[in-house]
Amino acid sequence: MVNDHLSDLVARIRNGYMADLPLIRAPYTRAVYGVVRVLVEEGYLARAEKKENAVEITLKYKGKKPAILGIKRSSKPGARIYTSLKDMPKVWGGLGINILSTPKGIISSKQARKLNTGGEIVAQVW
Repeated sequence: MVNDHLSDLVARIRNGYMADLPLIRAPYTRAVYGVVRVLVEEGYLARAEKKENAVEITLKYKGKKPAILGIKRSSKPGARIYTSLKDMPKVWGGLGINILSTPKGIISSKQARKLNTGGEIVAQVW
């Protein structure tokens, strides 16, 4: 039984890319689907579909290289990390994104700047 679904999602994405898989599945939760939706919108994943009680994720490759060079779970159940808009860390010198859980939903750091909001840093992607 998985206690932290987002850490499980990050591990599945990382393992899927290391094994050159075209498709992975992860258990469906609103948080998992929110993170996957942001990754699709930002161009890191090809597409995602909710099927029964799972999310089917199509991984994106540029040639034979993965679209995601690195992904890291930042805030964990025992150690939450919150940030304001002005204190938000840059990921990979500004080339990556933070994924935030905010009162306005799960959004990327780019969207957070547009909406002028901070929140909990769920993951970092580059």
